[in-house]
Amino acid sequence: MSRSPSFSVKSELSPKLDPESLQQWVVAFCIIRFDLEQGQLIEECYPPGCLTQDEELEVAFSSFPDSVSQHQNRSSIHDCIFFFRFRRRGSSQIEASSTEMTEIDKKLTPKSPDVKVLRRSKSNNDSHDSRYMYGYVFNRQRHDERLKRGGEQKSVVILSHSPYSSVFRPLLQIMGPLYFDIGRKALEHIAAYVSMWPSPVPGKLMELPIGNAALKVNLPPAHSLPSENGMLFEESASSMAPFLPNNQSVPQGLFHDSDLFGIFRGLLLQLWVLWELLLIGEPMLIIAPTPPQCSEAVAGLVSLVAPLLCSVDFRPYFTIHDPEFAHLNSLQEGDTFPPMILGVTNLFFLKSLRNMPHVISVGSPAPNTNRLPLATRSSTGRISGRPEGFGFQQLSLKKFSPSNLLNAVKLRRDGPLCLMTEHKEAIWSTYSATTKPDTSILNRLIDAGMSPRVEESMSVVNNEILRRHFLELTTNFLAPFGPYFRTRTPSEGSSPFVDPPRLIPFSADEFLGSLSARGPGKFVSKRMRSNWLDLYRRFLEGPNFTPWFQRRRAVAEQEQHRLWRQARMKTDIQQLISKMSELEIVDSFNAIERHILEEIQLDQSGRASTDSGATCQKLKGDLQAVFDVLPKDMQQLLLFNPQRAALLKGAPEHTKLPGRPLIQIGVVSTTSPR
Repeated sequence: MSRSPSFSVKSELSPKLDPESLQQWVVAFCIIRFDLEQGQLIEECYPPGCLTQDEELEVAFSSFPDSVSQHQNRSSIHDCIFFFRFRRRGSSQIEASSTEMTEIDKKLTPKSPDVKVLRRSKSNNDSHDSRYMYGYVFNRQRHDERLKRGGEQKSVVILSHSPYSSVFRPLLQIMGPLYFDIGRKALEHIAAYVSMWPSPVPGKLMELPIGNAALKVNLPPAHSLPSENGMLFEESASSMAPFLPNNQSVPQGLFHDSDLFGIFRGLLLQLWVLWELLLIGEPMLIIAPTPPQCSEAVAGLVSLVAPLLCSVDFRPYFTIHDPEFAHLNSLQEGDTFPPMILGVTNLFFLKSLRNMPHVISVGSPAPNTNRLPLATRSSTGRISGRPEGFGFQQLSLKKFSPSNLLNAVKLRRDGPLCLMTEHKEAIWSTYSATTKPDTSILNRLIDAGMSPRVEESMSVVNNEILRRHFLELTTNFLAPFGPYFRTRTPSEGSSPFVDPPRLIPFSADEFLGSLSARGPGKFVSKRMRSNWLDLYRRFLEGPNFTPWFQRRRAVAEQEQHRLWRQARMKTDIQQLISKMSELEIVDSFNAIERHILEEIQLDQSGRASTDSGATCQKLKGDLQAVFDVLPKDMQQLLLFNPQRAALLKGAPEHTKLPGRPLIQIGVVSTTSPR
């Protein structure tokens, strides 16, 4: 959404705020001012009292660029939009292997209407469930020689538990300018409209009214959202990788709206390296001249591995004020970095995190900055150039040119610290990729030219080409795991009342052995080198595999449960028991009773499905039918249990199916005619 919809405020028509509904989308709206004397100050937080004192501190420090824009045009206004992500205090650590990470506790403090200087507290009273919070920032820098130090800056921030960038970016384009026009009223009006929105439905196109405008947005699918954020969404087997979706307009992962082509256009040949690094959970440092560029790069990277659930801790905009920086800064050479993607703009990180194994530099400095742009030169510590006019047909050959080879040697020798004097789009990594760049995909990309409007529309086309390719690549990479998510339905003539079979058990060694024998499939083997099995091994050992696999298994088990429950609804019980042995009828009675009790428990806990009542009635009818063919003395014994008696219609005379003897059950000794 490149242009802001018109928005007008009419107080007499403004809706009332519903705080509970607002929390489904937004935690709080904040206004933060940078004060030369006191630093970052929160002027407004609406609704009040939503954040702990230390959360306020974290939000404040993350809501401004590390340095004021260097545009030399005085009396000018410079706006930018970016986002950040931080860990809620009291949540679990980066991973089990990083238990030494220092936690700084937070406490809930009542908010004062006055502007406060923020200081970190020492006690903990965090009651929130989600591990992370997202902050979406509209930052305005105003240059005015009449002001102290020649300017001021202020940020409008939307805080949410959810990574809904497709919602909050366009919302900021409305809310940011509106706040600077009418002040606090903008927060109240926008909050009231947001509280009227329907509940978020992951993976769906939603129309969200905001004043006299409406946002039409696609939300990321449920399988891409972290399950620990306290919001549980229904996932269906249709969202289960691995297979390609038919409808390409439906997003398959997080940040499907990120400008993948625009931010990585100088490193396109290296996208396959970056895809592998994220797939196996390698730590990466993304450095860019501005917060919008580094946050866009991190979002673009995360979107590369869709439909895989990304469990790497990603920070679109990371600053030295983050409590976790102290731990990262203390890591020595040889220590293992936690699996994180850090987006930064402060060049200090090049020294403080000098042992980070993979450093990626993206973006272009603004004109007239003290960090020099590199014109058309760009390189890779491996090398990837930004060819003049995007000659993608020659791109694969261009990297072997003598000048680029010399640049590569120089870059490897100088390392990322060369960015201290000159910004370059480059990658520094010793990782040797298994996946080969697909030059046929690069050749399809369109040269956007110099016109901003043409460039914007061409970026949309190029993003679709790239995202489709990596979606296909990830899906085919995950395809060998498909049998472990395969569900089975009752075979014809068998009883659907017995417990369904378990899914195929998973063993990493057996999986790798089997995969080595049969291969990963034509699509993957064609695009990967002979050491492709090592990539699968590293994926199994990395942070992404277990959460994704367990989530997929849970969805498959739910789907199998649904299919067997559906089969029970369709079963003709009279026909089924006419073919059963005596023991099978007894087992069926016990199984049906158990299923009824499960439905009742779900109903009492409020987790019942919409057809639970009909299912219960059908099962009670089936229980009665089975009860009716039991021996009379057994029926009487069963009715001694009040709970069981309540499930049955009564104690009618037992019926005897033609040609079938009466049945003896359990511990009761009855004499039946043989």
